Amino acid sequence: MRLYHHPFSSSARRAVVAALHLDAPVELVEIGSLVDPAVRQQIVALNPNGKIPVLVDEDFVLWESNAIMQYLADMTPGQTVYPTEPRARLEVNRWLFWCAQHWAPALGVLVFQNVIKPYIGAGEADPAELKRGEAETERFARVLDAHLARRQWIAAPTLTLADFAIASPLIAMDTAKLPLQPYAHIMSWFARVQALDAWKRAA
Repeated sequence: MRLYHHPFSSSARRAVVAALHLDAPVELVEIGSLVDPAVRQQIVALNPNGKIPVLVDEDFVLWESNAIMQYLADMTPGQTVYPTEPRARLEVNRWLFWCAQHWAPALGVLVFQNVIKPYIGAGEADPAELKRGEAETERFARVLDAHLARRQWIAAPTLTLADFAIASPLIAMDTAKLPLQPYAHIMSWFARVQALDAWKRAA
C-alpha cells in the first residue's frame, strides 16, 4: 500500500498517524506542493478532488482521511483504535463526523487566513474572516472541552481514531493563532496525543 501525503496537511497527518500507530504495511509517499501543476496533476489522477491524503492498495484507490483511517484499522488484526462492537464504533464515527462537519471547518478558517494565504501570496488576513473563525473555533471548542472534562480520550476510555482526527488540525495551532489556550481540558488531551510515539514519528 502507498499513502500519498504532505507533512503540512492536517488531513494527511491523521492518516499517517493512524498508519504508524497500527504499524500498517504502508509506504509513505511525500508529495511536493499541490500548488505545483505537475504534482497536482499526479494527485488529480488518483483523487478527482485534487486533495491528499490518498491511499493506493493495488487496484483500490481510497481518498478522504477518515475513510483511510477506518480502512487501515479494519485491515489490522487485533487493533483497538476502531472498535468492532456496533455502539462503540458508532461513538467513534460520531466524533469523526463532528470533526469533518464542525471542528475542522471552523479551525480551517483561521488556518487559511493566517497560514495558507501568506504561503500562497494571497494577501493579508481578512479581519472579518478572522473574527468569524475565532467565533466558530470557540463555539466548538466549548463542546469538546466540556466533553473532555471527565475523560482522557474522546470516544472511549482508550485511544481511538477520533483522537487522531480531532488532534490533526492542531498541528497549526501556533501559526494559525487558534484561540484554544483557555480550554484546559483540550490542551491536556492534546498533550497526551503529542506524547504518542506515532504522533512524534509523523511530525
